[in-house]
Amino acid sequence: MLLPKLLRSQFTSIRCFQTSACLEARGIKPWNVGLEGQYRQARAKKLLKVELPDFEKMRSDNKLTPEEYVSKLKEKGIAPPRQYKEKPVAICSMQGVLDPYIPPEGDGKYSVLSKQGVAQKATRVKQKGTSMLALRKIKSYEDDFDVPVFAEDALKIYIKAHELLASNAKEELLEYVTEFAYPLMTFQTERKTIRWTFIKTNEIPEVIQMRTQHLIEKENMFAQITVRLNTRQILAIYDRFGHLMSGSEAVVKDVLEYVVFEKNLSDYNGKWRIHSKIIPDWLPEKEPIYSTFIRDSEPEPPTEEELRFEKEGIVSDEKKSDDTKVKETN
Repeated sequence: MLLPKLLRSQFTSIRCFQTSACLEARGIKPWNVGLEGQYRQARAKKLLKVELPDFEKMRSDNKLTPEEYVSKLKEKGIAPPRQYKEKPVAICSMQGVLDPYIPPEGDGKYSVLSKQGVAQKATRVKQKGTSMLALRKIKSYEDDFDVPVFAEDALKIYIKAHELLASNAKEELLEYVTEFAYPLMTFQTERKTIRWTFIKTNEIPEVIQMRTQHLIEKENMFAQITVRLNTRQILAIYDRFGHLMSGSEAVVKDVLEYVVFEKNLSDYNGKWRIHSKIIPDWLPEKEPIYSTFIRDSEPEPPTEEELRFEKEGIVSDEKKSDDTKVKETN
């Protein structure tokens, strides 16, 4: 009987040791593990304090008059919001041409050595006084501005703008055309095919006139330069049915134009773009463009019976009904 007692005593001692170890493990609390206060900081980061809106207060504020609402904000020390009725306006271009140049009658037809050509050159020299003042103003914003170089760049802008117009790339066209000239160039171009080809220049592009003008503020400065372009082009316009409306792809024409280029000098990212074309009053009117219509069907030839009725003077019932309808309308 001694052996079972010894085993029982050993078993009870092992059991007591296990229970004491479990109690000690239970006594270790989680916020005491690790550095002091480290667990509390980590636990606090998991909690977010959300400020819930006071819905009852919002309902009561909606019922208040504007004067009561403003007085309530003043009590809390909050400045009442201002209602701005002004709409933002972006001025990207001038709405017109500054001092438009008037081309002399018969320009491009007379040579420089003729009497008319010399008179035209003399009038240009007289008008160069204000252009030199405008050139000085442009150079105050652009130090490297050169007139002959600009004339060549103006021709490139002119060609690129007309190529984009012919390819119907209207979004890219605004990079070469101002907002004033865009609706004029794209007017009635929907559902039409434009074939435009630049051949060559008959004369070197020439700067005729320069003007500057500030808009609203003196810091907002615009510049306009009129360039004389004498070129050879091919133009053909087709309607939606593929019928030729104007021009021809087989005919090359000499075109003399006075194109106005504009730039916002105050804008750091401003570009020279086509703004307008000067059309003199003495220029003859262009031929109207003929539209395409559906052709009416030809009437059927009368039958032998109808011809016999006409000879005998017999009127059919259908013709009687048509005659009565015409009388009623009249």
